Order: sequence, then structure tokens, then C-alpha cells
Amino acid sequence: MDALAALVVAITGLPALGVATWYARYDDEHARGLALRWALIALAILCGAVGLYFAGGSRGAVTAVAVAMALAVNALAISTILHARRGRPRR
Repeated sequence: MDALAALVVAITGLPALGVATWYARYDDEHARGLALRWALIALAILCGAVGLYFAGGSRGAVTAVAVAMALAVNALAISTILHARRGRPRR
């Protein structure tokens, strides 16, 4: 059952990876910055899934991994929003 929870968390990180590849198609610095941030969000979620898998049945370890993953994803989401608000540079 512990592996199932880690698998579900890992699958929820895949859409962020898809958004990162979508932004990586464009050839400007703003899009590359957004792609990097989305890829880091996906990486944080996938690392959280691995952490949950190895935490096993330890309730304290699972809680620590979940809190660390939530903090990392939320910090990266704020960074993504701030980067998107800056807008594309004018040529």
C-alpha cells in the first residue's frame, strides 16, 4: 500500500513535466525560465514520491517528506507566478 501512495504522487508530477516540455518549445529566455521552473516542480514532486516510498510505514518520516515536498512545490509555484507576471521582454 505504501508503494501505491508513492506511485500516485509520482503520477501527479507528470503533468508539470508536460508543461515544462510545452514551454521548452519556444526560443526565448522567458519561456525557458518558465520551462525550468515547471521542470523543477516536477522534480520536487518526483523526489517527494521517492521519499515517500523509502519512508515506508514510519509516520514521522512520511510527514517530514510530505511537508518538505509541499514547501518546495509551493516555493517553486510562487517563483513561477512571479516569473510569469514579469511578462515577456519587448523586442
